[in-house]
Amino acid sequence: MIKKISILATALTFALYGGVASAKVSVAEAAKLDNELTPVGAVRAGNTDGSIPAWTGGITTLPAGYQPGDHHVDPFTTDKVLFTITGANYKEYAANLSPGQIALFEAYPDTYKMPVYQTRRSASYPSSVYEATKNNALNAELFQGGNGIQNATMGIPFPIPQNGLEAIWNHTLRFRGEGVERSGGQAAVTESGDYTVIGFEEQLMIKYSEAGITAQQLMDDNILFKFKQSVTKPSRLAGTALLVHETVDQVKNPRQAWTYNTGQRRVRRAPNVAYDTPGNATDGLRTTDDYDMYNGSPNRYNWELKGKQELYVAYNSYKIHSDQLKYEDVLKQHHVNPDLTRFEKHRVWVVEATLKEEYRHVYGKRVFYIDEDSWQILVADSYDDRGGLYRVAVAHGLNYYEVPTPWATLEVYHDLNSRRYLATGLDNEEEMYDFSVELSDREFTPQALRREGKR
Repeated sequence: MIKKISILATALTFALYGGVASAKVSVAEAAKLDNELTPVGAVRAGNTDGSIPAWTGGITTLPAGYQPGDHHVDPFTTDKVLFTITGANYKEYAANLSPGQIALFEAYPDTYKMPVYQTRRSASYPSSVYEATKNNALNAELFQGGNGIQNATMGIPFPIPQNGLEAIWNHTLRFRGEGVERSGGQAAVTESGDYTVIGFEEQLMIKYSEAGITAQQLMDDNILFKFKQSVTKPSRLAGTALLVHETVDQVKNPRQAWTYNTGQRRVRRAPNVAYDTPGNATDGLRTTDDYDMYNGSPNRYNWELKGKQELYVAYNSYKIHSDQLKYEDVLKQHHVNPDLTRFEKHRVWVVEATLKEEYRHVYGKRVFYIDEDSWQILVADSYDDRGGLYRVAVAHGLNYYEVPTPWATLEVYHDLNSRRYLATGLDNEEEMYDFSVELSDREFTPQALRREGKR
């Protein structure tokens, strides 16, 4: 059962923000981030039965044998499976499963399973992020009805969230370094288990996390981050490219996007790269705003913070991240290889998004389960306009401890109607992410996109 939490709201706030409660917390409340709460707002203590331990700082040193640039060494290789949830026994654990997770057991009762390990609260961020988060707690605010954010930089903007919009902005702006360059793959797996791997090269420059940037500079430039993606394989798609500029004030200036098409050899504005437009090369198995489990303007939904729940989630997923595997080891019929997965019990924030009457979207309702220690969405249950479960997304998270930052190594989007799934972020056969790359604005222009496409 979800434990309800109080939502603070005043008549003045509703008048100013169209029903969105957004108030800076007091100094006394912010002080909890040094005591009963972790520096990003999670409950520092464990749970009552000890199955979730206390947070003691997460991973703070590099594991033996790891060198930056390597695929990440598993710090927990000696951990053993405590028990396995299967199609035969999942009802015994239903209180700690989302409806979407239950649907996967019911759809694939003979093959889908969750190996459950002891809970390791491994999430950690740099001390600069913790300091910025405390400052944000005292100053950050939503504006434009929740479609923009102000007076925040680098850290979690709302570590003590008062509503669902604040919680979803925490996911959007969680720290992932100042910039990253990565190669990876994506596979839309058919019902019979066939697939073609689509190769990508991506660059992400996060202005929000830039050292020394001020909240006023962010507002003046009106850019949160810049993202560029180019397709490397197969040959029929190679050279196709996408550029996105995500804005701070999405009412003043919505997301800007451009695409490069190799057939036309032209860069075009792409205003439809948002919301429920099908994702690039996904066979229609996820929407644009499914990417990274959720991204983009939140304006089409009403957001409700439901409280917290203890949930079995994919965590410390170093095994499925290993460069000792081939993609064929990971990608199986109906779902990824469950023997390579690791699930743990963690506390998650539950945020429900309900589509506003005046808007359209293929998802009438979405429920996000957000890790309290990292603000990474780990499970997303998406419902169609008739209220039926449509898709279930699972993020397999780990700590990129050279930064450090918790992030997903693999996102898997299950379409319950077609009995297909999309796996994105495949990196077993690729070079590892480079968080030390120095990126510049000139690399994120339409002209740069054209150069990327022609290479």
